[in-house]
This record gives sequence, structure tokens and C-alpha cells, in this order.
Amino acid sequence: MLDELQEHVESIDMANDLHSIGGLAPLLGYLKNSHANIRAKAGEVVTTIVQNNPRSQQLVMEANGLEPLLSNFASDPDVTVRTKALGAISSLIRHNKPGIEAFRLANGYAALRDALGSESVKFQRKALNLIQYLLNENASDCSVVDKLGFPRLMLHLASSEDPDVREAALRGLLELAREKADGSAIKLAEDNEKLKQLLGERIKGISLMSPEDLGAAREERHLVDSLWNACYNEPSSLRDKGLLVLPGEDAPPPDVASKHFEPPLRAWAANPASKKSSVEQKETPLLLGPGPSSEATSNQDTSM
Repeated sequence: MLDELQEHVESIDMANDLHSIGGLAPLLGYLKNSHANIRAKAGEVVTTIVQNNPRSQQLVMEANGLEPLLSNFASDPDVTVRTKALGAISSLIRHNKPGIEAFRLANGYAALRDALGSESVKFQRKALNLIQYLLNENASDCSVVDKLGFPRLMLHLASSEDPDVREAALRGLLELAREKADGSAIKLAEDNEKLKQLLGERIKGISLMSPEDLGAAREERHLVDSLWNACYNEPSSLRDKGLLVLPGEDAPPPDVASKHFEPPLRAWAANPASKKSSVEQKETPLLLGPGPSSEATSNQDTSM
């Protein structure tokens, strides 16, 4: 029955109609079913309903649907149920400020920390992706996750054998190290030799990759370089080894580290030479337009 329901609610209109026909409350009730496979499937259907659908997000929040999802995510004995509940939560609170606030107040970060310690790669990956999104939305939460010990867990996961988990962990670390609007940042490099050791090992691992694997690891290469640059104020050795941009690749995307860690005003003030050059360039007249007409020139010569 839930499989059939999921097919019907894949349309946004049908998802919004679910509440009006009395189907939302029973669906949320299935999240508490005694059978793990039904709890998991119910979480999957909720994900389909609320994904990119603000109206359905609101309806699920008003029906207190976040509560059973949080319970399943944090404490269900079945890891598949926990993973499906996390997926539903991620879709429910995305671009949903009341949902994000409710998640924070319900101690959601503690549950995310536990998820990072799971042996399920899929569960880890979903948790890391949600953490990165939440930190990007609320920079002040960086201090919270720092106190909860997230950097240490992310450092461990950045050495995972799963490439998606590695990249997600590196993105999370980079988000933590990013300088905030108030000038604060989590000093990952201070008194933390493990970070330098980790990045060194990733650089070594990348150096030993086959050409095919190097191409697939493009994002990881840029993340490692950006994180090294952010923490140690210098490019990584990947640049010297010619491994940051491979032959045939397009130019790298905008430098993640520099746009996060060096606000334009501070960079401008720290480089007066470029400031002066910019001013001089503005004062130099541009000679790109057409010159004066021959008639104007003739009149000017006559007046002289």
C-alpha cells in the first residue's frame, strides 16, 4: 500500500492533496509501526511528499511529523529505518527555517554526531551532507558542532574507503574552517597534527592514483587543496605535482578557500599596490570609442 501511495504522491499536487483527503495522519502513524520495513517505507514516502514542496513541508510540520522522524533517526534499532528517517528530515527542513530551528531545539546535532559513528556508509554520507547544509545556513552552529567533537569524527571519515564519504567529510571540515562574517573561524590546524597528517596522506593517495581514478577524484583534489590552503595559508603540494588540474581538464572552479577565507575588503586593504593600480586604471581615459569627427576638428582649427 505504501509503495502505491508513493507513486501517487510523486506529483506535487497529489502530495498536497494527501492531507485534504485524510491520508497524511495515517502515513505519519506508520512511522511508529512495529515492523521495521513499514517504518522505513513510511520515511521514504514522507521524503517524496516534502521534497522541494514548501506546502507539504508546512503540513507535515503542523501535523507534528518531525517528532516521529526524529525518534526513528535518533534511536531506531534498524539502521535502514534511521537512514530513511534522516533522508525525510533532510528534505523536510531544507529551506524551511521553522523546521531547522525545531531540529536544533530537539538536539538534532547530537543525533547527527551518533550517525557519524555508524558503520553504515549510506547513513554516514546522509549525515555529513545534512551537517554541511546546516552549517552553511547557520554559521553560528559551527561552534556548537566543534564543542560536540564533530571535527575529530570528520577527520576520521575523511580517510574512509568510500570516496563519497571522504568528499562529504572534507566539505564539512572546509565549512568549519571557513571564516564567518564576524571574523571567527574554527582553528582546525591549531594543535592538531592529525589534520596535517590526514591531508598529507590524502595527497599521497591522490599521487598514487591511476589517471582514470584521478579524473574521478577531481572534487576531492580541489577540496584537499582548498582545506590545506585554508588551514596553512599556502597551496598544497598537489599544485607543484601538477595534480590539481590535469591535462585536458577545464580550469578549476573558483577557489573555494579564497572566497571563504579572505573577505574582499580585507584582501583589498592588505594589498595597497593592487588598490593603487585599480585607482590609476580608473583615472586613465579609455580610448575605445570613436575619435572626434572631421567636421569638429576642422571647426577647432578655424577657431584657432
